[in-house]
Amino acid sequence: MRNQVKKSLKTYDVYRVPASEMLRVGFPIFQAAVESYRVKASPITMESFRNWIQQSEITGNVDFWCVYEKKTHKVVALAINTLHKDCCEYNTMKADPAYLRNSTYPYYGLIYEMNRYYLQELGLKYVSDGARSITEHSGIQPFLIEKFHFRKAYCQLQIVYQWWMKIAVNILFPFRKLVPVQSVKAILNMEAMRRNKY
Repeated sequence: MRNQVKKSLKTYDVYRVPASEMLRVGFPIFQAAVESYRVKASPITMESFRNWIQQSEITGNVDFWCVYEKKTHKVVALAINTLHKDCCEYNTMKADPAYLRNSTYPYYGLIYEMNRYYLQELGLKYVSDGARSITEHSGIQPFLIEKFHFRKAYCQLQIVYQWWMKIAVNILFPFRKLVPVQSVKAILNMEAMRRNKY
């Protein structure tokens, strides 16, 4: 991991930026990242992105980060984090997919700098990447565990279904590995987690 962080910081500059900078440069990165997912996510519009960033700025406890290529000053990755009293949630991390495949490791530099800032400079107790994705479109949790020594924090998943949904889930559950529809499979995977059978 040390070599990847060094290479990343040699190739990129990582900065905390104001909301205005995120509004200026963030949307294309966000859009490219979402389009590259294995599962199809709802596309975000420029207007909804703008509203999200502006609302985040108003709350006052949100940090924006950008990763800039040193040679071109092009933004290749971003992060949006929520600060709490003694911790920071890494809510959103997106990168231009082309830069994830070119051995320059933008996420390594981004996560290293964010960890350094929040844990060392601000002295927060911990940082969190949140809950795992039930669609498994992102490999970020295993990456953080393996490379940055994050750990899993288990909790008891509780789900409340509408009566008709509960019947559907119970009928389909034994066949969950055969279900081809990604959204249905995600619900059945979540149910398997609830039953400790995942």
